[in-house]
Amino acid sequence: MQHNKPSPTLADWLALAPFGLTLSSGFFGFFAHAGVVHALEERQLRPARISGSSAGALIGASWAAGLTPSAISERLLGIRKQDFWDPFPGPGLIRGRRFERLLDEWLPVRTFADCRIPLAVSVYDVIGRRTRVVDSGPLSRAIRASCAVPLMFHPVWMRGRPYLDGGVLDRPGLVGMTADRVLYHHLSSRSPWRAADGAQTVIPERPGLLALTFDDLPRVGPDALDQGVEAYHVALNLTREALDQPAPAHVLRLSA
Repeated sequence: MQHNKPSPTLADWLALAPFGLTLSSGFFGFFAHAGVVHALEERQLRPARISGSSAGALIGASWAAGLTPSAISERLLGIRKQDFWDPFPGPGLIRGRRFERLLDEWLPVRTFADCRIPLAVSVYDVIGRRTRVVDSGPLSRAIRASCAVPLMFHPVWMRGRPYLDGGVLDRPGLVGMTADRVLYHHLSSRSPWRAADGAQTVIPERPGLLALTFDDLPRVGPDALDQGVEAYHVALNLTREALDQPAPAHVLRLSA
């Protein structure tokens, strides 16, 4: 009697060979990314390289720098608006210096070179009008730049040039990913400023990339940080479920 061999699960696919993890930009999507990272760590599925933009850069850097998922969630769930909110006149609502001080306290290392997992984050070069990948130098400043949402944050100056949120042109955070096999966590955009089928909202395709996305996650913002707790736990549980499902050809989409 012939028996059909079970399809490999997503966890099987990740364990098969080294893989990269890419975490997308998404307004206050830190909490959902943290849930994904937690589920991967539970299964001892650690990436060989991490890349990301904005919210993805923050959580990717936290894991790459050596924080455990429990430490990441503890920091996130304890954050308050006043911890990063520093309004100041200029090309944005808040200056961002308080956010950078928070990152200095948050991250256990100071430079990209000190990270235990190779890391690359995308930032937007305001003068050059292009994406630039940062993978060396001071860590906190680069993460602050990658998270500097236009009109919300002032631009961040690095090496004599102003930079903004990496999601401006590289919402997926994939420009700095060099691995052949990639798990990509895509945060669905709900911004009214983005077209539903725009290039920045479509899940990218490339050889060796498997995408994971969750619909209807709780919406988190500066004045709705309490929703982050639920977003974190929903993403954690959905990722646990996803890891035991057959590896997708391209996208695995689950609903909260």
